[in-house]
Amino acid sequence: MGRSPCCEKAHTNKGAWTKEEDQRLIAYIKAHGEGCWRSLPKAAGLLRCGKSCRLRWINYLRPDLKRGNFTEEEDELIIKLHGLLGNKWSLIAGRLPGRTDNEIKNYWNTHIKRKLLNRGLDPQTHRPLNGPLPFPAAPQKQEVPVVAQGNIAKASSDSTSIYPLACRTTITSTLRNRPNLQKH
Repeated sequence: MGRSPCCEKAHTNKGAWTKEEDQRLIAYIKAHGEGCWRSLPKAAGLLRCGKSCRLRWINYLRPDLKRGNFTEEEDELIIKLHGLLGNKWSLIAGRLPGRTDNEIKNYWNTHIKRKLLNRGLDPQTHRPLNGPLPFPAAPQKQEVPVVAQGNIAKASSDSTSIYPLACRTTITSTLRNRPNLQKH
């Protein structure tokens, strides 16, 4: 069972919007407000899908949209919010009035990623590219004393046993609870 289609595909325009279509959509929304996007195209006299009308309005025609380049303050705010929220573009857009989630995502991918790389920062983690790892990447094989039934024996370590059991448990649970930490 799936979602019903958003419109009758047979009688809808596709591709670029004309100025006349934009004007009809703007006039209809000014007169009636945003509402049921499925019924809007027919009521406004448009041969478009409701989803297409909604996206056109939200991303291009809304009067409160900011036009033009992003400011330096917006850049820094996007970087800070991305560090806190990750790729949740609609949440980030909610804190940048006049900017859409799609616009911010595209700006991130075309401009800000490069800016962070030029600063020597990883665009996903916001940490230095050549910084120290939170734990050794490739531990050296070493002998670790092991207590077995009161006897101290030597055991050769593998990559997990260089840490005491308590530390291994903490590291494992930290990695499990924070999937954005990568094992190196």
